[in-house]
Amino acid sequence: ARSGADAVLIPEVPFALDGEQGLLAHLRRRVAERGHAVVVVAEGAGQELLGGHPEDAGTERDASGNARLHDIGPYLRRRIADHFTDAGVETSIRYIDPSYAIRSVPANPYDSVYCVRLSQAAVHAAMSGRTEMVVGRYRRRFVHIPMSVAVSRRNQVDPHGDTWLAVLESTGQPVRFE
Repeated sequence: ARSGADAVLIPEVPFALDGEQGLLAHLRRRVAERGHAVVVVAEGAGQELLGGHPEDAGTERDASGNARLHDIGPYLRRRIADHFTDAGVETSIRYIDPSYAIRSVPANPYDSVYCVRLSQAAVHAAMSGRTEMVVGRYRRRFVHIPMSVAVSRRNQVDPHGDTWLAVLESTGQPVRFE
C-alpha cells in the first residue's frame, strides 16, 4: 500500500533474475541511484525458479489440498547477495519474513469490534439453521456466503488490471523483468 518498494513480485507475473533487464540488474541500478532497494515478494512468486510450478501435476499438497509452495525468500536473498558481491558492491541485506510478525500483531479496537460482529453474525446464521456458509462483509453489510462460492476460484491479481498498474507506477519497476 505504500510507495516504498522498488520491486514487487507476484505469482501472476513471471520474472527473470539475470540479464540486463532482469531483477538483479534492476536492483543494482536502484541501489546506485538511491543507496537502497526494497523488494516485496508475494507468496507463490518465482516458483518456476525453484524447480517447477505448483500447479503442475504431482505437486506436493498440504492437508487442505493446496499446493505446497517453495519459500523463495532465502533463495532471492542469496542470489541478490551473490550478484552484488560479484559486482563488487558492498551490501547489507535485511530479509524479513512477515509470516509470524503479521500473526503476532495485537488486535486494535477496530479488529476486536469487527471480530465480535463477525462472530455474532455467524451464531445468528447457525441458530437459524444455516450451514455450509461463511460470514463476510459486502457493501458494508454482513452477508452469508455459501462455501462453494467462497472457494470457487483463486484470488489472483490481473497483470493487466488497475491494481497491478498502480503497483508498477508506485515502484517504477518495468512491466516485466526479462
